[in-house]
Amino acid sequence: MSAPLEDITVIEIDSYMAAPSTGAILADLGARVIKVEPLTGDPMRGISRPAKIDGPLQGYDFGFDVDNRGKRSIAVALDIEAGAALIHRLVKNAQVFLCNLLPHRQQRFGLDPETLKAINPRIVHATLTGYGTRGPDALRPGYDVTAFFGRSGIYDAMRDGDEGEVPNARPAQGDHTAGLALLGGILAALRHAERTNQAQVIETSLYESAIWTQANDFGVTAVDQAPVRRRSRHQMLTPEANRYPCGDGKWVVLNQLGPASFEKLCKALGSEAWLGDERFKDARSRYRNMPVLVSAIDEIMTRRSRDEWGEIFDSVGLIWGPVLTLDEVARDAQADAIGMFPEIEHPDHGSYRSVRIPMRFEDADVGPRGPAPEVGEHTREVLVEAGLSEAEIDALAGAGAVRQA
Repeated sequence: MSAPLEDITVIEIDSYMAAPSTGAILADLGARVIKVEPLTGDPMRGISRPAKIDGPLQGYDFGFDVDNRGKRSIAVALDIEAGAALIHRLVKNAQVFLCNLLPHRQQRFGLDPETLKAINPRIVHATLTGYGTRGPDALRPGYDVTAFFGRSGIYDAMRDGDEGEVPNARPAQGDHTAGLALLGGILAALRHAERTNQAQVIETSLYESAIWTQANDFGVTAVDQAPVRRRSRHQMLTPEANRYPCGDGKWVVLNQLGPASFEKLCKALGSEAWLGDERFKDARSRYRNMPVLVSAIDEIMTRRSRDEWGEIFDSVGLIWGPVLTLDEVARDAQADAIGMFPEIEHPDHGSYRSVRIPMRFEDADVGPRGPAPEVGEHTREVLVEAGLSEAEIDALAGAGAVRQA
């Protein structure tokens, strides 16, 4: 089987997780992704949470691997003229240039759109930043917790009521969302270049990707510019769309809407008497008495475990979901059935599980191409392919312009 992007070459100059995640997806889709790192390597190397594991895989950088698997690494000093010239040489035969450099750094290294379009008139120039490349915060550095979750309103909107604390996001949730947004732009730009033979410059940011994820809220808020009410569990509009703790300390989420939804919930809880209770006789009454109703449901829910409640909810046709821990998801039969954790073979460390990109193809070679590279692992190989002689590569290494593994 062929891969969808096997004829695409990507030059990637970035760090950390957002833009590299786009490169990882492109690599899984078959693109030849050349990751250009500083001589000291991507600063993301070695800082992610280590896996609790012994044996040959102990110490392997799985966090870095997820966003950089299947790529080839060359280590280049961009602040040396000969190093920057190498990137121009590679861009000449590439289809995509992917980076997270702010505009002034792109200009400094000769990697801005106008320079690269002069070298390759069909290049897709793709940039991912914290806040965008124009406006008062264009030069502000941003991570997903600051630009995606904080500045965009997500953290505030997700507080549990007006008094709830600001929540804490897990690593790279915003990065990977923005990475998917940039991927969509790149694929559309490649199609545009194919039809028109013209270069395309695209960009996204953590900030604007986060605003898009809340488009349902902003569809209203952008018009009335009024604060969105933050509802605690005891202030929800309906008890059938809420989350509840179970007797084993685990949680479930309900999201059953419709005229018969409260009846289903009462049947599941064994509380059909509530249907005749004046406090709960209709949606308006239930809303006015929501604190009392949620507290009563909480008390009943403590009598059984999460899995026991799940079976009961299924039996009455309630739409529900378990609140799983991350390690439970890693063992989830549904995740296994759709192949969310494919195996990768490392030549030195052996086999390990990774995370599949969120798309499946029926008849194409899509998936991890191998582990993440070491810093400069493919410097000589890539430069030979670009037409440099062994002597030229040795001279560049001697001058400190490149590093080989």
